[in-house]
Amino acid sequence: MKQKNFTHLAAISAFALAITFSACQNNTSKTGSTTPKKDSSTATVDPSQKIVFVNSDSLLSKYDYYKDLKTKFDSKTKSAQADMQSKTQAFQREVAEYQKNAATLAADVRKSTEERLGRKQQELQTYQQNAGGSLQNDQAAENEKLYNKIADYLKGYAKDKGYKMVMTYAKGSSAILYADDSLDVTSEVIKGLNEDYAKTKK
Repeated sequence: MKQKNFTHLAAISAFALAITFSACQNNTSKTGSTTPKKDSSTATVDPSQKIVFVNSDSLLSKYDYYKDLKTKFDSKTKSAQADMQSKTQAFQREVAEYQKNAATLAADVRKSTEERLGRKQQELQTYQQNAGGSLQNDQAAENEKLYNKIADYLKGYAKDKGYKMVMTYAKGSSAILYADDSLDVTSEVIKGLNEDYAKTKK
């Protein structure tokens, strides 16, 4: 058994895990995009309008619940990454130690050691996959809570305002190519969401 086989796999496992975590974060951290026209804070919404829109990029960047959620998830991700890195490095050290002494070991000892290291290699892969899957499941559950919070608020908000539809705009991934600023209720929705969230934190 060659050392590079173990160390190469361990390095790939750590890298794959980092990519998984990074992808999870990227799915929930796109902020800072502009509205179709200009900053909604200057817009006055016409109450007679039946269809309005919310800039989802701005909403996420200014919604306190999302900020707290992202901070929590970032911390969990870093902890998992550090744990995986520690296990990978320990495995690499063990392989390096074996390679250094392999020539002096009896054939049966080399065989048993290689078998043991092979099992540990598989265990490391399984651990990496489970850790990444667990984080993805956690993220999916939190994203559902986030969606439900916003959707429930908008349902009541639209009813109070007499709106028939609240659409969402996100730069580069929206069916809305243009909308007049008079239809943008983002700032008002963010204010209401943050007020509601603040009450739950007391």
